[in-house]
Amino acid sequence: MSSRHTSMIVIDREGAWSHIEREKLLDRVMGPDRFKKSSERIRAGRLPAEGLAFVAHDGKHMIGTVRLWNVDAGNAGSALMLGPLAVEKAYNGSGVGAGLMYAAINAACDAGHRAILLVGDPQYYARFGFQAAPAAGLAMPGYFDRHRFLGLNLGEDVLAGTSGVLRPTGRYQTH
Repeated sequence: MSSRHTSMIVIDREGAWSHIEREKLLDRVMGPDRFKKSSERIRAGRLPAEGLAFVAHDGKHMIGTVRLWNVDAGNAGSALMLGPLAVEKAYNGSGVGAGLMYAAINAACDAGHRAILLVGDPQYYARFGFQAAPAAGLAMPGYFDRHRFLGLNLGEDVLAGTSGVLRPTGRYQTH
């Protein structure tokens, strides 16, 4: 009788030292162009929203990550910005990305947040309820692809009729 070890994929909150492995994962999956995106202006020098950073592990290896960031969404007030969502290429189509998304959205709801915004593929994010209409009156700092700017209301329609430019409001990193 032979025993074969199969590891289980686990999604959990990011640990204190996860950022090192997370940066390596983002480099592999997204490359250096990720630093040119307007979303990076919102994340630069900030910490993710409290308790809203998730990673996926297969055994001891980090295979996925997603974070939510505190922002001011114009006249809608406080909201979250999601990103980046990244999954090791070998796990594309395995459900790891969806698992990370559901973990992040559910935790944001549980924490009482009212809305999440992101820049991403409309077809992929539609399954989680993200649409262009809630974000239509808002803008990102710098260049962004308007049709990829999506919003999700968590409960009431707080993004309806909003206008303004997203502005970071999260805690600053201390090195």
